[in-house]
Formats: sequence, C-alpha cells, structure tokens
Amino acid sequence: MRRRNSLARLSPRSRRQAKRSAQYTLTSGYHKIADLKRNVIPGVLLAAATVALYARAIGNPFVVLDDSDYVTSNLHVQRGLSWSTVKWAFTTFAAANWHPVTWLSHAMDFQLFALNPVGHHAHSILIHALNAVLLFLLLQWLTGQVRPSLLVAALFAVHPLNVESVAWVAERKNVLSTLFFFLALAAYGWYAQKPQWKRYLSVAGLFALGLMAKPMLVTLPFVLLLLDYWPLGRFAGSAPSPIGAQQSPAWQLLLEKVPLLLLSAASSIITLKTQHSGYAVRTLSQFAFGERIKNALLAYGLYLWKMIWPTRLAPLYPHPGSGLPPWRWIFSTLILVSITALTIILRRHRYLLVGWLWFLGTMVPVIGLVQVGDASMADRYAYLPLIGVFVMIAWSLGDLLSHKAIPPARAVIAALCALIGLSCVTYRQIGYWDSEYDLQAHTLAVTDLNPFAYDALGAALMEPAIAMSPKNLAEFDSDQKRMKEAQGLWEQSLSLRRQLARQDPSTYLPDMTVTLNNLGNLARSEGHTAAARQYYEEGLEIHSELMRRGLDPYPADRATALLNLGYLERSEQQNDQALRYFDGSLNIYRQLAQKDPDTYLTKVAEALNSAAVTERDEKKTQDAIRDYNEALSIRRQLVEQYGTEYVPYLAITLNDLGIVDAADNRASDAERHYKEALKLYRDLAEQDPNAYLRYLAGTLNNLAFLYQNENRTEESGKDYAEALTIYSKLYREEPSQYRDDVARVEISLEQLQRKPANK
Repeated sequence: MRRRNSLARLSPRSRRQAKRSAQYTLTSGYHKIADLKRNVIPGVLLAAATVALYARAIGNPFVVLDDSDYVTSNLHVQRGLSWSTVKWAFTTFAAANWHPVTWLSHAMDFQLFALNPVGHHAHSILIHALNAVLLFLLLQWLTGQVRPSLLVAALFAVHPLNVESVAWVAERKNVLSTLFFFLALAAYGWYAQKPQWKRYLSVAGLFALGLMAKPMLVTLPFVLLLLDYWPLGRFAGSAPSPIGAQQSPAWQLLLEKVPLLLLSAASSIITLKTQHSGYAVRTLSQFAFGERIKNALLAYGLYLWKMIWPTRLAPLYPHPGSGLPPWRWIFSTLILVSITALTIILRRHRYLLVGWLWFLGTMVPVIGLVQVGDASMADRYAYLPLIGVFVMIAWSLGDLLSHKAIPPARAVIAALCALIGLSCVTYRQIGYWDSEYDLQAHTLAVTDLNPFAYDALGAALMEPAIAMSPKNLAEFDSDQKRMKEAQGLWEQSLSLRRQLARQDPSTYLPDMTVTLNNLGNLARSEGHTAAARQYYEEGLEIHSELMRRGLDPYPADRATALLNLGYLERSEQQNDQALRYFDGSLNIYRQLAQKDPDTYLTKVAEALNSAAVTERDEKKTQDAIRDYNEALSIRRQLVEQYGTEYVPYLAITLNDLGIVDAADNRASDAERHYKEALKLYRDLAEQDPNAYLRYLAGTLNNLAFLYQNENRTEESGKDYAEALTIYSKLYREEPSQYRDDVARVEISLEQLQRKPANK
C-alpha cells in the first residue's frame, strides 16, 4: 500500500521513468540469466567433460621419448623457477628448439611436483580444458552463435588426434602455445572494436608469448586476416560483425599485420638456426624437394582422413622418402583441389573458405617443406589446424538446420553420437601411453616399415625401471628374456633399414648407426667381442660413406661408435687402438659441446676419463694426469651447475686421479684426491648403499695402501679395517663377486700388522 501511494504522488512523467527503470532492471536480469545459460554453463560442462575424459592420463608415467629431454633428465628444469633457469630458458637451444616459455612451464611443474608425473599430466590436461572453453567463448563472442561454437569446441576437446598433445608431457609446448594463440585472437577482437596502439600491443605481446612457447604459431597474422574476412567483417563493405568491429580498406588491414609478420620472421629465423644447430633439419640430399611436396600433399589428405576415421594413431609415422606410391599423393591432391574449388564456389558461406584456409595455412610450418626429423606427419601437428575444419562442419550443420534441411533433433543426436564415439577412441588412445613399452608396441602394430619403432621398443626393454609397467615386467620377468627380445627387435630394425637403404640410401642410411650401436652394445655386454666390433665398425663405415656422398651424417652417432670401440679395444688390452678411438670421439664431442654444452660436456668428460684410464694402464702418466685434470675440471663445473646428478662421476675421476698421483710419487696430491672422493662416496652410500658401498670400500683401500707405503700404519690400518667391514658385508650378499676383495684386504691388514709402526 505504501508503495502504491508513493507512486500515486509522483507526476505522470516520473511514473513513466520509474516503470522504464524497473523494466530495464528486469530485462537486464533476464540478459544475465541468458548469458549464464549461453556461456558459463556450457563452458563449465565442457571443461568438466574434458577433464573427466583425460583423467586416465593423470596416472600415466613419464615416457622416455622426449620427456627425458624436457623433464626427467633436464637438470636445468629440475632447478625450478630460479633465476639461473630463467636465464638458461631464454638462451638455450636444447631439444633443437627455442621456446623459453615452455621451459619455464616445465620448471614450474618441477618446483610444484618434482618428478611425480601426476602433477605434470594434470597441468597439461587443465590447459587443454581451458583451451576448449576459450575456443567456445571466443567463437561465440565473435560470431554470436552458441551451438556451432560449442560443437567446434567439443570436437576439439575430445578428438583422438589431440591425445598426443595432451597425454605427452613433452608436448606441453603444443597446448601452451595454443592457449596464447586463443588469447591473442581474443585481444585482436578487442582491438578490432576500437583500434588503438595499446590494444594492439596486447595482441603482439600475447603472440610473442605464444611464439616463445612453440614457433608453429608464426601463421597467426594470416589467421587474423581470415578473421577480418569472417566473422569480423573488417574489410570495407562487409556486413557488420556481432562485436561491432571497425572496417578498414584492405591495404590498411594488411599494413597493420606487418609488425606481427616481423615477429613471425624473427621466430622463423631463430627456429631454423636452432634446429640446424641440433642437426634436426634434413638436407635436400636426404629428402629431395619433390619428395617433400608429394609427402605434404599426402599428409594433408591423411590428416583429413584421420579426423574422420581416427584409427591407427601413433607418435611417429616414418617418412616414405622416394618410396611413396604416386597414386596416394595424386588422390590426396584431387581431394584437396576439390574441397578448395567447393569453398570458392560456395564463397558466400564465408566460414567455409576461412575454415579451409585456416586448416591449410596453420599446417604449413609443420607440413614437411622444411623437413625436421624423419616423420612424414604427426598427430600433434593437427591440434590447431583441425579447428578450421571443425568450423566448416559446425557452421554447415547450422546452416542446414536453419533451412530445415534436417530436423534439429536428428542433428543433435548425430552430433552427440559422434562426440561419444570420438571420446571412446580417445579414452582407448590415452591407454597406450601407460608406458614407453606399450606406446612403442602400439606404434609398431599400427605403422608400416617403421624401424624407429623397433629401435625404441628394444630400448624400452633395456630400461625396464623407467620404460615398462608392472604388466610389461610380468611378461618379461628376467634380464635374459628382455635382452633376447631386444636383440630380436634390433635385428629386425637392422634388416628393415638395410632393405630401405638399398632403395633410398640418402634417407635411411644416416639412422642405421643407431641400430648398429644398440646391437654392438648388447653383444659387448654378453661378451661377444667379435660381433660387437663388427657392428661398431659397420656404423663407422656408413658414416664415412655418407661423408663421401656429402650427406652430412649426424656426428654424435660417429662419436658414440668410436667411444664404444674404444671400450671394446681396451677390454681386449689393445690400448693403442683404444686410445685412437677415444681421441676420435673426444674431438667430435668437443665440437658438439661448443654448440650444445648442456648435452655434450658430460660426453667430453667421459671420453677424457676413458682415455686417461687407458693412458694410466700404458704408463703414460703425464698424459693420464693431463686428461684426468681436464675431466675433473669439467665434472666440477657440471656439479656446480647441476648439483648432485654429476657427483658420482666426479668421485670416479677423483679416485682415478689419486691412483695416478700415487703411481707418480705425488703422495700429497693422491691423498687430497682420495679424501675428496671418500667424502663424496660416504654421502652417496648413505643415500644408496647398494650402489655406492663398493666404491666407498675401493677408495678406502686405495687410501690405506697410500698410507701403508708412507709408513702411516695407524691411519692405514683404520682405513683397511673399514674397507674390510664393507667388503665383508657385500660378500655375505654376493660371495662370488666380493671374495677376492675380502681376501686382498685381509692380506694387506696382515702385512701391516707384521710391520712395525712408524715412530
């Protein structure tokens, strides 16, 4: 009553204003509720469904393939978000890439979760879910259409081709760069509403961050031009866009992309330099340009086919080289030309042309015109490009519904069935990442002529602790079974490589040395010296042949073969030959370490230490001391930079140098080096007695012997006694291995007790 009376006292004009205000408040409330239903609720459901689908990946371990480079063996990443890590991230070319934002993302994960893969996987899954939601919100905002936007985002969220990008920790760069890509598109939409330099800077800044996560985003300026055409309608004379983007002449739209194109050019130059320095870029003599064009045409068609029928997915599809049947790339080309012609004919449906050019254009950096590695294509490369095809599908379906060509209920049911089917395939595909062994076994099963998969599967068998699941270990429950299976796989790989190399030597010869080194190492570990030597020498001969042909073989493979041959010759007491091999490997590792010290400095120290051991045996004392001291300097540097990872190697060099010092009558230097090694081994043995107690006992014995020769009887007896205690403990666990050590120390103690103490 009071309210009615108060309104009655108002003037007619005031009453009209009050009613309009109340009506506006009610309408605004309705709009807020509508926005909630249209944006927030679908976004939350989309994120929840994505996380639920990928929850299976959270329980997966790291895989050896690339995860070791990015996390598990990367000591810079394992420092967490320290200043030194930040500096390294912006200056390193590690993993043949320059992507500092990705490195910092992994460093943050290590700081939060250490080496627990759960956190690393969960982070990638959350970014993928966020990407799906951002894609939905972005398309809905730019086009004003909810249903097709939601369908595109849902297809992106659940498609099996995206499993590789999400379930593989090393592919954080893919999901992370796409996150910045979507944010840059959103910033561009904001800029298009009111072009100002501050808004433009936000686009450029987000684009730069995306490039620093993965340089594949170099095509973003061209994507922005596509968005100018549709849905933003920024070209003069276009229909107004839902967000009110301002229109401009075509030349002006092109001009405003120039700064972004400069960023793309800079990123491309850095990437090519980085990948060349890491020997990742294949030469035209290995993959002729004509072969690259044919493979690219086929790859485009295969991506479309795998989008429709996503089966036989694998992390590596080997490049066919010159062995590609003509009908395959010709058929794919006809498909591409037909779709291109169709989008031109139906150009009034602008989304068709934009979606198709999005797919074709964003795939260019990874389609193989610049061949990096030996893959013909990769599922992860489709993460961003297929969005264009999803747009074509979703908006075409929307047009059919608007013209009532198909009943809405049938369209919804069909879409749901497709999404459910894709989700089931995705769930199964995630399971193949349960271990390195499962992943490579699946790869071998679904790809043809794939020697890389044979090699990787054999390597997984040789690293059971990190590459095999409990289920795998139950199948191969002994070292003998694993070694026999690995040998069979590597022999199959070698046979296949020989067959392929006869047809196309420039493509397949360079990687054959990896298989030969694997077989040589296995033969050497089993005592088959002649077979091991044959494998290693064949690898060296292949490298020589490649050099004669000017095919630029991978020098690290040659260095590995030389180092392995050095070990082999030393075991056969052929020390002169061993030294030649060690020196050869050392020269190569020095050159590689100049470009990539993080990877190769440790190999330089290994080659130096191996040469010094051989020089010591040959009584080349001064040469041994020189090489030991250089190895010692490098290993101190590695410990200082990376921490405890390199402490065992430092302790080995200290102990070995002490032996040479003692033989050269430099007792004070020997004592100093032995004591430093002893301190390191005590710390290591406390952490892992099974691995380091024997080294601790050996150094104690060496120091006791030094004291004995100096008539320091009390100190000698003390160290001999401790060494005997340790050897006796080890003898009780493994009598055959430590019987001689116990006897040797007991004899030394008896001799010491018979000798009068030095007064």
